[in-house]
Amino acid sequence: MDINILRHSASHIMADAVKQLFPDVKLGIGPAVENGFYYDFERKTPFVPEDLKEIEKKMHEIVKADLPFKKEQMPKEKALELFNKMGEQYKAELIKDIPDKEVSIYTQGKFTDLCRGPHVSSTGEVKVFKLLSIAGAYWRGIDTNPMLQRIYGTAFETKKELDDYLKLLEEAQKRDHRKIGKELEYFSMHDEIGAGLILYHPKGGLLRTIIEDWEKREHLKRGYQIVIGPHISKSDIWVHSGHYENYRDLMYIFEIEGQEYTVKPMNCPGHILIYQSKTRSYKDLPLRFFELGSVYRYEKSGVLHGLLRVRGFTQDDAHIFCLEEQVVDEITAVIDFVSYAMKTFGFNEFMVEISTRPPKSIGSDQMWKRAQDALTAALDKKGLKYQICEGEGAFYGPKIDIKLKDAIGRFWQCATIQCDFALPERFNLTYVGQDGKEYRPVMLHRVILGSMERFIGALLEHYAGALPLWLNPVQVAVIPITDKEKAYAEEVKKRLSENDIRIELYGQNETLNYKIRQAQSEKIPYMLIVGAKEASDKTVSVRARSGKTEGQIKLDDFIDRALKEIQRHG
Repeated sequence: MDINILRHSASHIMADAVKQLFPDVKLGIGPAVENGFYYDFERKTPFVPEDLKEIEKKMHEIVKADLPFKKEQMPKEKALELFNKMGEQYKAELIKDIPDKEVSIYTQGKFTDLCRGPHVSSTGEVKVFKLLSIAGAYWRGIDTNPMLQRIYGTAFETKKELDDYLKLLEEAQKRDHRKIGKELEYFSMHDEIGAGLILYHPKGGLLRTIIEDWEKREHLKRGYQIVIGPHISKSDIWVHSGHYENYRDLMYIFEIEGQEYTVKPMNCPGHILIYQSKTRSYKDLPLRFFELGSVYRYEKSGVLHGLLRVRGFTQDDAHIFCLEEQVVDEITAVIDFVSYAMKTFGFNEFMVEISTRPPKSIGSDQMWKRAQDALTAALDKKGLKYQICEGEGAFYGPKIDIKLKDAIGRFWQCATIQCDFALPERFNLTYVGQDGKEYRPVMLHRVILGSMERFIGALLEHYAGALPLWLNPVQVAVIPITDKEKAYAEEVKKRLSENDIRIELYGQNETLNYKIRQAQSEKIPYMLIVGAKEASDKTVSVRARSGKTEGQIKLDDFIDRALKEIQRHG
């Protein structure tokens, strides 16, 4: 059975149950989505969790009745009259926008809905389901439209599949980066600053710095040159690039002294201007410009989500200008870089997608074909399987998206590689070939980790906050048992600091058990407990955050072991 058909049918059963329990509600839409389904309703009184239990109970009654899903093709005018008579103005609005002369409706029992289908044969086939949550959603996703109430649910063919999924949801809630970020004091968000804008606290700022320093070293090793651009620019450059026409809804635009400016949504035009700043030879190519570039995009408040969907973020952005015959090798090298980065950060599996030309785009069909052929050739060269996502490319070129699989099986979008013949033509980019004539370079846009914000969110959830030693902002907690050992604890702290091991001294006047619990709650990888015997023997008692104890070892031996563990990441 097609799971999406099952879930779409479940959404109709839920809508039927809601209408029976709350006859005054108005129906929005109810599609199947990844991992489940939802349905939008207009209701003056907000739904509450207790309502979900009643709705589920009614759904089971509808399932038990085993009502057939009956499809009917109906003239558009007749359907419009039917739904207007039913008082379903949202359905009537949808019907008006359908270009066809006929529409399809589905009925089970006394419930009728506008729907293309398909559905299972009867309600009795939808036996395993669960309603999950309630959220708000603007009608048709437009923030000037009415706010509706959205009920999310999921459905499976077997109870085991549902139980496994609910366990996954429970584990995901434990790993929620927003919860972990608050508990570990990594970051916060404040209404006073604005939605989707992040404040990094000292530990979060240090984590981000560790990642960015790694990025800079690895890019320099691979022949990238670091560049830096401003956060605002005149709108003219974005008009020239096509962003103004194709991306304007996501841009922040303002005026100063009669001149229109834009807060930077992307880094590519700046890198293009650096390329144009002097005559380039074929001998100079490939040129690889790398920038940890902060950008700002207007995302609707309803889609903002912790670090994963924000309005201000920093990308590990690079643009490679190369000869057409160099393109496949450059893309292959980026794929290798991504693979190395993922393994370094502890992600061992990923999936690959190629997104093709969207409806709003620039450049000729020939350009798009050459670009897509280069992407597929590189993936084929690496022996990587991929899925095609029709119409989801950037407006200037097709792209490869690489999604990481985390510890509990979820996928996270991070790395992207875009192949672009269009912007070099728009900006008249050239290089001088061997024959002294001018030719057009190809431009590759790429990120390795993606945005720092999203990647940090993914890391926190992947590790449930217990980051590996090399990444953890505090690597070691030094815990004196009593005040008498504070002097030795300071000595241990000094020795660790001299070896660039990040430490925190727990010198507060609390019990040993309290200090250990505190260090464990902060997910510090190692605790070094020092008492009178350790001070006398110049040793430390090692305790891991898992609770495992190792007893006394020489301080030098611990330092040597910790440094080797830290160095293994690269």
